[in-house]
Amino acid sequence: MTGTEPRALADAIRFLSIDAIERVGEGHPGTPLGAADTVTALFTRHLKFLAREPLWFDRDRFVESNGHGSMLLYSLLHLSGYAGIGLDDIKRFRELGSPCEGHPEYAPAHGIETTTGPLGQGIANAAGMALAEAYLNRWLGPDLIDHRTYALVGDGCLQEGVGQEVISLAGHLRLGKLTFLWDDNRMTDDGAIDLALSDDMAARFRLSHWHVQEVDGHDIEAVSAALLLAKAD
Repeated sequence: MTGTEPRALADAIRFLSIDAIERVGEGHPGTPLGAADTVTALFTRHLKFLAREPLWFDRDRFVESNGHGSMLLYSLLHLSGYAGIGLDDIKRFRELGSPCEGHPEYAPAHGIETTTGPLGQGIANAAGMALAEAYLNRWLGPDLIDHRTYALVGDGCLQEGVGQEVISLAGHLRLGKLTFLWDDNRMTDDGAIDLALSDDMAARFRLSHWHVQEVDGHDIEAVSAALLLAKAD
């Protein structure tokens, strides 16, 4: 891709998502608006996948734990070339019979590993996928199994007890091919995050033996550089 294309993709994700959300009158626009640059960096620079073969077994996995913002994923998959998510499907977002249902979803043939409804569950799903990869990699060898798992998570996901339990376990097991992209947007449904949370989230991860970086999520180059460092650790 050229230097301008990732930015154009991020903007296209925003506009397509907002159009679909406005049409139906619901669907959490904050996630597509805020995380478009982050997922663009991941999909265009790092994620190993084949849009024409969505069930390729050694593909990287991407989980959207903050599934309420699932329009982000539908737009991303459509613009990345996945045939299972067409423009007409997006126009019928949250309508009966559309593959763009809302959340939660599980449709690997459409490129959707999983998006989750109850907050925190996507963190657990992603860690389970990473653990399965580590086991199969050890058993069958890296020539057959060598992929990574990424999850987009929000403040609500990290507030749930199951989230911290899984973060602790993943750090203990050294699941080095598991990467979380935290959308630190400082907002809740009721206002600023300070109403509900004052934890030092980066410190929580570091205490659980995670590699932690803090970058501007709207800077595609900075996100891409952080993902490179994460993969090297």
